[in-house]
Amino acid sequence: MGILRADRITGLGGANAITGSTFFGGGVSAESGGASQNNLQLNLSSDFNLGTNNFTIEAFIYLEALGQFNNILAVGTDSTNGYRMDLGTGNNLRLVTKLGSDSWGVLMTGGTTFIAGKWYHVAVTRSGNSFDLWVDGTKDATTVTNSGSVLDATVNDANGGNNNIGVEIGSLSTYGYSRKFNGYISNLHLVNGTALYTSNYSIPTTRLEKRSDTVLLTCNSAGNILNEETGKTITKHSANTNSQGPVASRFTPNSPVGFSTTTDVGSQYGSTFDGFGSFATSTYMVPPGGNTRERNRGRGLVMGGGRTTPGSAGTNNITFIEIQSQGNAQDFGDLTEDDVIIGGSLASSTRGIRAGGHDPSPASNSNTIDFVTIANTANATNFGDLIQASHWIQSGGNQTRGVMAGGNGGGNVIQYITIATAGDSQDFGDLINSYTTTVGSGNAASSPTRMLIAGGTDPSNNAQNIIQYVTIASTGDAVDFGDLTDNKTRFGVCSNATRGLYGGGGPAETDKTNTITFVTLASTGNTVDFGDRIVASNNVAATSNSTRGVFIGGGDPSATINTIDFVTIASTGNATDFGDNVTAIEHTSACSDSHGGIS
Repeated sequence: MGILRADRITGLGGANAITGSTFFGGGVSAESGGASQNNLQLNLSSDFNLGTNNFTIEAFIYLEALGQFNNILAVGTDSTNGYRMDLGTGNNLRLVTKLGSDSWGVLMTGGTTFIAGKWYHVAVTRSGNSFDLWVDGTKDATTVTNSGSVLDATVNDANGGNNNIGVEIGSLSTYGYSRKFNGYISNLHLVNGTALYTSNYSIPTTRLEKRSDTVLLTCNSAGNILNEETGKTITKHSANTNSQGPVASRFTPNSPVGFSTTTDVGSQYGSTFDGFGSFATSTYMVPPGGNTRERNRGRGLVMGGGRTTPGSAGTNNITFIEIQSQGNAQDFGDLTEDDVIIGGSLASSTRGIRAGGHDPSPASNSNTIDFVTIANTANATNFGDLIQASHWIQSGGNQTRGVMAGGNGGGNVIQYITIATAGDSQDFGDLINSYTTTVGSGNAASSPTRMLIAGGTDPSNNAQNIIQYVTIASTGDAVDFGDLTDNKTRFGVCSNATRGLYGGGGPAETDKTNTITFVTLASTGNTVDFGDRIVASNNVAATSNSTRGVFIGGGDPSATINTIDFVTIASTGNATDFGDNVTAIEHTSACSDSHGGIS
């Protein structure tokens, strides 16, 4: 029998939960095309006059059915002045407006083809004279430059009627409600004065908050269809008496697996966690500790690897664990390369990356970068190439940028990728010492701002104790951080946003230890004793979420193990058994969708 989970009780979730949406589907059709006759309306006022101001229109949207001209927000008069964010005939995001002396029409159309049954974050921005469309944190169209003014808000202050739409959310009355929105809109937000997004960004994972220049913030309540955060009056509208009109829903981007979008829409309670994704209640039966954003993520991937026996084959297998739940690893898929060991791994909240590695037979370094979508078990896809092929490359980063440093064959080169955009790595800077050609692990400790590169060996195979760091957002050379307790190589590294942990490894290729040490990432300094692993090994992999550090496998030249153990990062102490990997594994690396760099 399971234990009642407080985090699934009605009404909990905290101020940051994405607490609600508005459902616009299900009305009686106004025409044979099946258009919903549902929308929300507001009076037009000077607040909505964008003029030449910077602005942002954003929302989370979910389509239950595709159609033509799925209107999200329309402001002003349809044929004279105004602006509209919608999906066009090809189900692409659009900005429709009149700018200055230009004719009314489509200013921009995005490249993403929307599908039904999926949440998206969408946005339209103006920054100076630059207009942009955004889908899920990525620019979705070529920037349009125009100095014209958007909407004279004094043209009309009424709702509804022919060519006089005022402000409408969902289906357009101007077109007899044929320009429908059949689905859910959550956290619709209009900011008049600021372009919130000017470069690729991380998708918001919390309820959007009112700003000083917020004009409209609505569709964010699980129970009140008329809620609007700036105090404006919203009218619920249905053109047909047989239609229920828009309804409030608890279905949001963070709703769990099994949540129905069609049954008892206004009364269901979904998960109240603050991140994207989903999870099953059976995954764990007691509320875990730590930041709630990790409770709907927390998958760790073990990427390839092999044995230390000279000339032995590696494996291209990817396995995974659910970090918050002890248990054995499971099969995920395969890397694009066979028999390549000792690659580096890193991840954002959605993508896992494996970079470089070594093919024992014939002996050669790889420059291949692979990626997977962490939530979906499947084989890896090619991402691009490293500028310098290497193995034992130490890799980490934050939600946006992945950084790969040193490695055998990589010299003192530091290189980076933008995780959301496939392509070849670029030069970042240099390590402090050119002798740091082999780093200690395929992983690095990362906070949202810093990545630490530690230990390794020089060209004469002498282990080092140096710890150095880079600021992830700023390209440049590494800076001294402190020292490891001992000269060490071939250890596992993981972190939350506060601490970096180093487990196992040893001063030489054949040495193995069970020691775990740690540093505080925000403060330069030397490692401090943390505790012990349950086994001694080198060639260790490690990964983490915000609360747990997990060490995976390892061995020595004569034996490879499948042991997985874990520690609670915030509390020093010895490791506890977690489970077993699918096979005995070493010379591997690991990553997760909830490590320190994205906590």
